[in-house]
Amino acid sequence: MGTKTVLLAAYVNVNSTDLSQYGCTAELPIEVAAEDGTTFGSGGWEENVGGLKSGSMKVKFKQSVTATELDSIMWPLLGTVVPFELRVSQAAVGASNPKYTGSVLISKWTPISGDVGKILEVDVEWPTSGAVARAVV
Repeated sequence: MGTKTVLLAAYVNVNSTDLSQYGCTAELPIEVAAEDGTTFGSGGWEENVGGLKSGSMKVKFKQSVTATELDSIMWPLLGTVVPFELRVSQAAVGASNPKYTGSVLISKWTPISGDVGKILEVDVEWPTSGAVARAVV
């Protein structure tokens, strides 16, 4: 039975700024498009070939509109492609804590979203732009 990992202190970095103190969920789904390669010779079975890869970075932040904090960091990035780094832990990168890096398009920002008496949260999903890499050093 494999080792279980509990997500306690993930590392979230956007545009060379550590935003971990604001994050409360993180996800990096990566997909490969299935391209139909079926021919008459496929024997009645669909054949698929891997096509374009794509991904997105999903993060839920606890919002802060205080000067120099989250909203003032993210607002100027709207519409730009910036580098990112995600890790399961804020500990050093290694075999048990790989880093995932690439670029994302800051395609959405919601400065105000919440309910009366609740902490403001920003739930984002930004598409990756170009390759996503996994490294252990």
